[in-house]
Amino acid sequence: MSKLVRAISDMGGVVISAIDSTDIVKRMEEIHKPSAVVSAALGRMLTASQLMASSLKSSQDTITLRIKADGPIGLITVACDGEGNCKGYAENNIVEIPLRSDGKLDVGTAVGKNGQLYVVKDIGMKEPYVGSIPLVSGEIAEDITAYYAYSEQIPTVCALGVLVNPDLTIKRAGGYLLQLLPGATEEEISMIENNIKNVKSITSFFEQNKTVYDVIDTVLDGFNPNILDEEEVRYKCDCTKERVEKALISIGIKDLEMLRDEEDQIEMGCQYCDSKYYFTKQDLNRMIKTLKK
Repeated sequence: MSKLVRAISDMGGVVISAIDSTDIVKRMEEIHKPSAVVSAALGRMLTASQLMASSLKSSQDTITLRIKADGPIGLITVACDGEGNCKGYAENNIVEIPLRSDGKLDVGTAVGKNGQLYVVKDIGMKEPYVGSIPLVSGEIAEDITAYYAYSEQIPTVCALGVLVNPDLTIKRAGGYLLQLLPGATEEEISMIENNIKNVKSITSFFEQNKTVYDVIDTVLDGFNPNILDEEEVRYKCDCTKERVEKALISIGIKDLEMLRDEEDQIEMGCQYCDSKYYFTKQDLNRMIKTLKK
């Protein structure tokens, strides 16, 4: 199971969340069977959602990230709750494009550079908070960093990585989210900038059998970091037949009657986990009767 750890500097000016999300991204790949560049993009989004959700106050709170851009992947949606459960899907799972000149997967081109990043936080208020920014690069980590800078005015460094094997399985995945709190000094900022240079690639860091604790100690070297909390996190969908039925009922009597008259049985699939749910004519008649009441 993947692990996420949060820590704060001894002077309280810097907070960091770090995650080894390998198992999460592996589970996503097992479900969706995407091409390599889609695994990298969706894996980064899932990792980012866990890092951002680490600051949620309640287990009932949720955060949803969406990227809609002009790249061939199309819409990417991920969601994470305060209990460490995340899920996600891409509109197009199979995208084949050339590697970048440095030999790495070209996530930016696959995602697209013209589009929006949307962040939806449901934290128990009357209405969810919705923030959005134009994409900076489509590489995702830079876009998350820009979101915090422009929408929440929090100086942030985000690093995300997914290493895909030649057979398209997932070798390593992880990331960290570092934020400066009010009161951080110029000296502290300079120290962090130098420390970050020692973690050039989060996946290569894990490839050296280093842990999330090593990431924190390296990025906050000289800050005597204190662990705030740690938790196991996972890819887990919360879909049920009852929830799918509610979504089906929402289309209204007319469309339900049309489905009933055209099909002996209809199949509804969950985009997040690929579970299939089946509804018979009798099921549809029951839903129609409920609506007519």
